[in-house]
Amino acid sequence: MSDADDLCYAPSSELLRRFAAREVSPRDVVEAQIARATRIDPQITAFGDRCFANAVKQATAATERWMAGTARPLEGLTLAVKDAQNVAGQRTTYGSAAFRDNVAPSHDPIIARLIDAGAILLARTTTSELCLSGVCRSSMWGTSRNPWNRDYGPGGSSGGSAAALAAGLVTLATGSDMGGSIRVPASACGVAGFKPPHGRNPDGFPACLDPFSACGPLARDVADLALMQNVTAGRHWSDPQSLPRPEPLAMHPGRVDGLRLAYSLDLSYRRVDPDVREATLRALALLAELGCHVEEVDLQWTDEIDRACVHWFNVMWPGRILIDLLERRPEHLTPDLNAAAMTAKATRAEDVMAVFACIDRMNRTLGPILETHDLLLCPAMTVPAVPAGLDPVQGTLVIDAEAVDPEFGYSTTHPFNMLSACPALSLPSGRSATGVPIGLQIVGRPYDDATVVRLALAYEAARGLWYRDPVHRPAL
Repeated sequence: MSDADDLCYAPSSELLRRFAAREVSPRDVVEAQIARATRIDPQITAFGDRCFANAVKQATAATERWMAGTARPLEGLTLAVKDAQNVAGQRTTYGSAAFRDNVAPSHDPIIARLIDAGAILLARTTTSELCLSGVCRSSMWGTSRNPWNRDYGPGGSSGGSAAALAAGLVTLATGSDMGGSIRVPASACGVAGFKPPHGRNPDGFPACLDPFSACGPLARDVADLALMQNVTAGRHWSDPQSLPRPEPLAMHPGRVDGLRLAYSLDLSYRRVDPDVREATLRALALLAELGCHVEEVDLQWTDEIDRACVHWFNVMWPGRILIDLLERRPEHLTPDLNAAAMTAKATRAEDVMAVFACIDRMNRTLGPILETHDLLLCPAMTVPAVPAGLDPVQGTLVIDAEAVDPEFGYSTTHPFNMLSACPALSLPSGRSATGVPIGLQIVGRPYDDATVVRLALAYEAARGLWYRDPVHRPAL
């Protein structure tokens, strides 16, 4: 493993320190990551459109800012942006050939803030088609694969962002999350991913008006998540539901003794892979050693949550775009998306009311738990990852000897999009027998991002950082 690879995997805190000390330059990092991506990305397909030539120019300008003492908070750090978020003058395809010529006129607010803070856009990352699946496969970019084991997928829909981070192709990345699209890939790829409360980060239209939706960061460690959040959070005029800027998140571990942690391995209705169960219990034991009070709880949730979530997707942007393609450009719909479009077209007003009733029932059990506990913990997925080629409609997925729904049957993330004010963070808790990482999900009280990040930093410090040396990186 070369010094260049160490630069590719270095956390932001180390890079910023070394930039300031003039030990390395942003151009050194950009050129190392371009070389690594050129060599490795064909194996995993994490990048869609690339911005390599312009990134080298930006890196030269960033080096000059460091020399002049005018560096901004993210000066010279490389950034990959999900191909469902808008970058001015670049296309946003949502992974669909139907949108191959869809060029964005302006940045989404979160992207503008990252770039204005000095981040260098290196590439766009792959997503599942129309961001509709936990399997990262699309007509635009093909099949993306997990860097830890390429028989498996990187999760979706922000799968390319998580895979690029795990493979050392970029330093920071973005994602969007309507049902777990940040946390599922973070879990599958062994990186950290944060779904903030809806409105914490200002978003573009129409996602900014969907309470299930959030945009947020992915990174190889929690401190980098906090660094990004401290740049992106806060009200923006273009997002009428955006929230005022909060207090900055901590970026260093603090004490967590005395925190009251509730946990559920299965959310009361999921099948759980034995490796996931074991990794989650080990994580809980470590947190108990740090002085946290850990207690198992029964959420009394059922699979009505899954049905309600589908109803919501059917009436919001995902369903509307499917219906539009069905009626105007059906040749762009795969068989599974065609079936989803027909389902969306049949959605009724009473189905939407059932969503609200379901959210109320969910809150009536979780709400009292969060009154007596500071946080809820659970696996980020009930499997390490699903096969890269899984058909999310007609495929077969078995968890602990029982067949489950191939799209929703392993997800523990979308309930916390439905309870949209709750921040939720995924970070690695172990690796499975297949070599694929396993994620721990930390869910906070409404708008209590700080306690979520506080616990994540402490757990990560006690467990040890991944990616710090070749032994703790994917074998690519």
